[in-house]
Amino acid sequence: GGLPPWDKLDHKLFTAAIDKASAAYLAEVKTIADRTDAATFDNTLVALERAGKPLDRVVTLFGVTTANLNTPEVQKLAEVIEPKLSKVSDEVKFDAKLFARVKAVYDAREQGKLNAEQKRLAKKVYDDFVRRGANLNADAKKRVGEINQTLAKLYTEFGNHVQADEDTWVVLGKDDLAGLPASLVQSYKAAAEEKKVEGFAVVNTRSAVDPFLTFSDKRELREKVWRAFVERGNHGNKNDTNQLITQIVKLRAERAKLLGFASHAHWRMSDTMAKEPAAAEKLMMRVWPAAVKRVKQEVADMQKLATKLGHKITVEPWDYRYYAEKVRKERYDLDQTEFKSYFELENMIRASYFMAEKLYGFAFQEVSGTVPVFHPDVRVYHVTKKADGSHVGYLYRDDFARTHKGSGAWAQTYRDQQKADGKIFPIVSNNNNFTKGGKGKPVLISLDDAETLFHEFGHALHALSSDVTYPSLNNTPRDFVEFPSQVHENWVLTREILDTYALHNETKQKMPQALIDKMKKASTFNQGFATVEYLSAALVDMKLHTDPKGEVDPKKFEADTLKALGMPKEIVMRHRLPQFQHLFTSDAYSAGYYSYLWSDVMAADAWKAFEETKDPFHPETAKKFKELILANGDAVDRAEAYRSFRGRDPKVEALLENRGFPTK
Repeated sequence: GGLPPWDKLDHKLFTAAIDKASAAYLAEVKTIADRTDAATFDNTLVALERAGKPLDRVVTLFGVTTANLNTPEVQKLAEVIEPKLSKVSDEVKFDAKLFARVKAVYDAREQGKLNAEQKRLAKKVYDDFVRRGANLNADAKKRVGEINQTLAKLYTEFGNHVQADEDTWVVLGKDDLAGLPASLVQSYKAAAEEKKVEGFAVVNTRSAVDPFLTFSDKRELREKVWRAFVERGNHGNKNDTNQLITQIVKLRAERAKLLGFASHAHWRMSDTMAKEPAAAEKLMMRVWPAAVKRVKQEVADMQKLATKLGHKITVEPWDYRYYAEKVRKERYDLDQTEFKSYFELENMIRASYFMAEKLYGFAFQEVSGTVPVFHPDVRVYHVTKKADGSHVGYLYRDDFARTHKGSGAWAQTYRDQQKADGKIFPIVSNNNNFTKGGKGKPVLISLDDAETLFHEFGHALHALSSDVTYPSLNNTPRDFVEFPSQVHENWVLTREILDTYALHNETKQKMPQALIDKMKKASTFNQGFATVEYLSAALVDMKLHTDPKGEVDPKKFEADTLKALGMPKEIVMRHRLPQFQHLFTSDAYSAGYYSYLWSDVMAADAWKAFEETKDPFHPETAKKFKELILANGDAVDRAEAYRSFRGRDPKVEALLENRGFPTK
């Protein structure tokens, strides 16, 4: 059924396999380009959609491997393979005869009998060729190709450097555990056993670091753990990334100029909903002042409480989560330790499947052990339609942190749904970095972790719901792609989910209404921190990539930009430039980190549509959301699709209300 043959994978064969598959793909493309008959939608665009399937498969295997099993051996392979793939892509986009045929179909799209989906594909393919340099002269194409191959190598180096700094840890002794919940101590003990060190280990990933900063009473250790985390890629050693950033930004600016754009940001955003940097900056600056103002209030509250407790300190970045938690407890009588006891990982996974069944009629049956996987931690689920048992696709999930695995959380599509080659069903994965519990102990996660789990599952649901004819139409704009994932975070705190799945890990009792009420009362607490932490990174990204020259000293640029923005000194960017993998391991999120906010405006407004029905599982609203937002990929302009769902454009006021900020 198209499932990856992980049991037959030999890393040593990747280079030869990619070379062979690339040659086959280029031969297919040449056949399309060399045709002498008139270019038609079928003999050109559909033929291109069908071309390169073996290359797609081997690149998928390689991409999953570099994300989840990025050993030194694989890292060396990536340094060779990524530039090869970039070269193949450029050969296709720079083929003058092929582009002439693509342009002919595009120019005639309104004259023939193409349906709306086919016209959309013609426009998308043509625009992509132009954006990639199809209209350039030979010398400019040559230089753009050189830049792309160099960037592919630099992206690999950047990711490997950051991973090396993340494959480290801070060791704790028995006297270093003050304030830490028992479940957290158990997870740090399990991490130490995995790393084969004595004591307890706080590994250098967010899911391990954030709870330590929240609960540890040892201020000097909080600072040590915080510095290890925020200085990844910035130690001035062999893993330092600053020189790589300088090269990447400079090359991107040169490429944008060759392609006829004012800056890299203008080039990257030309196929997004925002269209240009000014629109994204306008939205970000609508939110930024309110977020900074809220941070000042939060810091004042924390400083006041610290003084009350007799702590003679000035709040620093490594103190923020610690004192915020104490303010939360004093103000709302809400203890995260108590709260976390209700979020057991396995239950939250089951809760996400319950949500998918109620909203979209999907059923998930675990088939782990019957299909090959790339690591023993990976679990596999067969997805069907609950109504008739018909096949929908497969979901792979890899939930735990380990050495050589990328940090953070992400979804990865192994195979897109499409109908151009018969009925092809989707295969998708969710990847997290939760810390395993002690032997025989449940894995307890925070509310933030639970929302992240639902977020990534939202990406999976987007892929599983797809119903397009042509595979390229699965690719939605960068500032739309986070919308379906962000809106699904809201179901974590719905009453049916909480009553059925948020059960205390010891008593198995459901969460008391009093705790739910306190939680909802505190829902906008600390939103200043969360918004500034994210938005500062998005603003720095945009300003970095709107410079037409691209000549930057990353350390100075980051500091100067944050100073100009009025960044509160008690917070650092969620991703500082030296470890900002969204920006520097590919072009994907460069000048695009704003997209989380852009998407969140739609997500907040779309969630209002469910709230207005008084039923978070309202069948008609769910059906409309699936059909108009999830199923049609980019076959319909995304702004039009949203208007079809909501009857109007999204309103930013919903997002501001969610965060407790003024709406005027």
